[in-house]
Amino acid sequence: MPCTTILAGKKATYDGSTMMARNEDSGSGHFTAKKFITVLPGDQPKLYKSVISKVEIPLPEKPLRYTAVPNALPDEGIWGEAGVNELNVAMSETETITSNARVQGADPLVKTGIGEEDLLTITLPYIRSAREGVLRLGRLTEEYGTYEMNGVGFQDTDEVWWFETVGGHHWIAKRVPDECYVVMPNQMGIDSLDLADAYGEKKNNLCSADLIDFIRENSLDLSYSKTPLEKRKDFDTRAAFGSHDDSDHKYNTPRAWIMHRYLQPSRKWDGPDAEYGPEDDDLPWSGVPERKITVEDVKYVLSSHFQGTDYDVYERTAEPRLKGKYRPIGINRNNFVALTQLRSGVPKELAAIQWIAMGSNVFNAFVPFYTHVDKTPEYFACTGAEVTTDSFYWANRLIGALSDAHMPKCSSHIERYQNRVHAEGHRRLKEAAAAFGKVKAKDRSAWLEQKNREMADFAKEETGKLLDKVLYEASCEMKNGFSRSDA
Repeated sequence: MPCTTILAGKKATYDGSTMMARNEDSGSGHFTAKKFITVLPGDQPKLYKSVISKVEIPLPEKPLRYTAVPNALPDEGIWGEAGVNELNVAMSETETITSNARVQGADPLVKTGIGEEDLLTITLPYIRSAREGVLRLGRLTEEYGTYEMNGVGFQDTDEVWWFETVGGHHWIAKRVPDECYVVMPNQMGIDSLDLADAYGEKKNNLCSADLIDFIRENSLDLSYSKTPLEKRKDFDTRAAFGSHDDSDHKYNTPRAWIMHRYLQPSRKWDGPDAEYGPEDDDLPWSGVPERKITVEDVKYVLSSHFQGTDYDVYERTAEPRLKGKYRPIGINRNNFVALTQLRSGVPKELAAIQWIAMGSNVFNAFVPFYTHVDKTPEYFACTGAEVTTDSFYWANRLIGALSDAHMPKCSSHIERYQNRVHAEGHRRLKEAAAAFGKVKAKDRSAWLEQKNREMADFAKEETGKLLDKVLYEASCEMKNGFSRSDA
């Protein structure tokens, strides 16, 4: 799946939470309906069977409850994508990433291995920390192999980790520094790995046990360094394992560039003397934001269509040869975006918030939900094949399709809708936190479910109002319109 990811450490965010967010996008030419659900331990399979690769994997006993955003239709499998388990550990999978012919020749992809369809279901219910998530997925990758190159995020209230597969059976992972954010398009992102740490203390770097042998045996180290690999603190993983194709310069690197440009605006990003341009292969994997990152910042960058540049597909005055040159982040084929926000210093039931938006991100809004629940609201969980305004996914698909051709008329309606929904979400979270102490322990799950339903009801009402407005604007600009009324 083509996707875009942003991660943020606890010192880089406005409230000290860790953040992890990712768009799931359908491949060209189709759209994938999604729903937001809770998976209970009794609903978790004991023997997992993949639809695509046919791999069968026995799963551990005693799975944890977790949330997920699976496909609405089961024809291609589960595709759980993003969720939080009951111990407040989150996972986001996957960022489909690139590799090179040398890596794939040395360790070919495995047609009968694991992939995006499978990873959340076989990993998230069995981990107790972000680090443990990296290690479990690493073991599964080594044992079963993978049929695609994947980037996967893991998060708890203290740490955020990014995991990348290398060929069919190898992998690397790096902890996001607490003061930093990370941006990830569909391209190998980790720019360097501290192999001394990965083979030593394993504090901030992890990898498959035989990675150094794999590098040596296949001549993957492209640097001139004479430092032995076991002592190398800055091994160039992109040169060794990644790609630098012409297509990356249209499809991938510009997305990383526009996110960096937003989060570090005082740096020189534009013009012939820019520090970094949209096609530069050396864009950093991580950076320190100039101000602390908010929920709204995450939503904005993951909805980007290159606003403020000549590449903006909606900018009427943009230079024609540049307009639409690069692949936007906020694209027509966004299925959903989920932000998992894990907060410290609050009761565990309130610590995990999963913000959900569905459809094309340019036109939708984030809605926050508590994850310590046995059931999610029907408006978000009921998605099926039928197009209906009783489904959050389908209502947003309609809004996006109607608004796209009428952006000048619809943009103000969309901005007001997004501000209302986001503001109400923050207000309700604050209000619930103030009242939570009076709720008895045995009633907490039901109480949180009720708060989620109330938030969903508000979102449904506001989404319906927006649909009415953009339908009016689109109807007024129909080509068969005529100003004279009936006599």
